[in-house]
Amino acid sequence: MHLEEHPTVKNYREKQTAIPPSTSRTALDATWLKTIALEAGADDVALIEIDRPDIAEHRKDILEIFPRTKSLLSIVCKLHPENIRCVSRDVSDLEFLQTFEKTNSVSRQIIKLLHDNGASALNPSCGFPMDLAKWPQKMWPISHKPIAVAGGLGKLGHHRLLIHPRFGSFVILNTLLLDSEVSTYDQPLDFNPCVECRLCVSVCPVGAIEPDGHFNFTACMTHNYRDRLGGFIDWVEKMVSSKNVANYRKKVSDSETVSMWQSLSYGICNKSSYCMAVCPAGEEVIGPFLENRKEYLNDVVKPFQDKAETIYVVPGSDAEAYTARRFPHKQTKLIGNGLRPDSTRSFLDSLPIAFQRGQSEGINSTYHFTFTGEEELKGTVVIKNKSIEVSTGHMGIADLRITADSRTWIGFLSKEKNLLGALIQGKIRIKGSPSLMKAFARCFPS
Repeated sequence: MHLEEHPTVKNYREKQTAIPPSTSRTALDATWLKTIALEAGADDVALIEIDRPDIAEHRKDILEIFPRTKSLLSIVCKLHPENIRCVSRDVSDLEFLQTFEKTNSVSRQIIKLLHDNGASALNPSCGFPMDLAKWPQKMWPISHKPIAVAGGLGKLGHHRLLIHPRFGSFVILNTLLLDSEVSTYDQPLDFNPCVECRLCVSVCPVGAIEPDGHFNFTACMTHNYRDRLGGFIDWVEKMVSSKNVANYRKKVSDSETVSMWQSLSYGICNKSSYCMAVCPAGEEVIGPFLENRKEYLNDVVKPFQDKAETIYVVPGSDAEAYTARRFPHKQTKLIGNGLRPDSTRSFLDSLPIAFQRGQSEGINSTYHFTFTGEEELKGTVVIKNKSIEVSTGHMGIADLRITADSRTWIGFLSKEKNLLGALIQGKIRIKGSPSLMKAFARCFPS
């Protein structure tokens, strides 16, 4: 049988001729596309083109998973604010889990409608699962927030969450990748819905959100993500390194063990997310904050500040010092966060993220790194004025030069290699004051 005479081929040809003009492969009608997305259950949507300059740094990752991408459909699904504002995190976690499921379901329904009308699209997860084979590098194929910002669905607030002009911070995002162009695209908002109230600063138990806009990523992840990702790694290592049951119980309480069970069996849970809970921005949620500021602070903000709870921090981190100073009634537990580079490239890339600027006070130094062996790489790290700058190659005049075999250095960072032994063997060589090495390590506690 000739291919064109096969029943499958003939049926396909007939369906192609029956596709409505609004779903032409040359350009999808934006109004039609938004209508089916809203009817599928999305609360708001926006469209942007793949070549939008605002998302240039994300284009490679997008095309890696769907090379035919021409347009992106950003989706918003609302969370119920009262559930997120509940001081009991199990209530808020349920709201997160259900809305994540809804957002993925809505995305799948839109994909089906597009497919039924002759268009092709891909819907990645709005959260997990992710490509964890890339850990500890970027594991999520799509960065939903910058795409939503480019499409005018909001702006990033002081807390680094997207703030929708109507729904505020109480949203879950997803992005659909379309293989067709669209008749019209959306543009960014001309204002930021964030009202700069700094309530997110006032409730963060680890001081990850600072008044001047600085954000401590590792402090946030270490505590809020205790039951997943790096926290899970730390938990497993505590388990396997325990001599017996009694020794394990000294390291991990029964409530922590069953908390991990809940995340593994039922769904990922948060330890905080207070920044979202107290955010008053957005037309549909700002009313109580404007009408009675004192009552809002007492009912929404103060319960999180007063809550007696365990806060998870890395020893020697800015978070440890902040929690002890700001929330002395909250118990801190010193843990590892599971973040450790698996290459010298990832080591340099991770430094700005892991940097603890409070621990860097008084340091004004330039460090030159030269890695040899399996992975040859040179890098410069400048720490001054409580800030960090990392670049490839040797820049400027170094106060300390570190030359290391790449595998030995990664083993040292993973606490599998002894620094003294590596120095004696010549696997790691230091030229400059050893005190500068100590000062450097202080900025990156693990």
